[in-house]
Amino acid sequence: MKTVFVTVGTTSFDELIECVTSEEATQVLSALGYEKLVLQVGRGSVVPDAGSFAGLQVDVFRFKGSIAEDMRDADLVISHAGAGSCLEALGARRPLLVVVNDRLMDNHQLELAKQLHSDSHLLYCTCSTLTQTLRTMDLSVLAPFLPGRPQNFATFLDQALGLH
Repeated sequence: MKTVFVTVGTTSFDELIECVTSEEATQVLSALGYEKLVLQVGRGSVVPDAGSFAGLQVDVFRFKGSIAEDMRDADLVISHAGAGSCLEALGARRPLLVVVNDRLMDNHQLELAKQLHSDSHLLYCTCSTLTQTLRTMDLSVLAPFLPGRPQNFATFLDQALGLH
């Protein structure tokens, strides 16, 4: 079953949940062949009923001990722009569409999304452009995000301190 997983992390981002469950967005997702929509709504006040929207089976939850399985099972992850959620999705090698909350002041999340987008690791938009982005997205242009290699930094540090 082709699945979209939406996460807001441990925060609340009601606007994202409202946008992704709108009639227009669910129709686009359904037209793209998605059959299931899994929503992690966090601390938000918008908690859609489980069931179906525009032919999509919808599952809803607030929190779990781990969302790793939800990410692994997803064919597309739509996430808020929190660094932890972005890195978890990219680490799971799932196509990622980041929705930046443009209502936040001094939005460092936009900087992260722009950088990872310029490196071809994800697509990003805002709630106001989500449906259009879904319509026009090309997930085939996304490049895998390779995990960091902390041993390189440790080796460099050891050398710089004369330990090697």
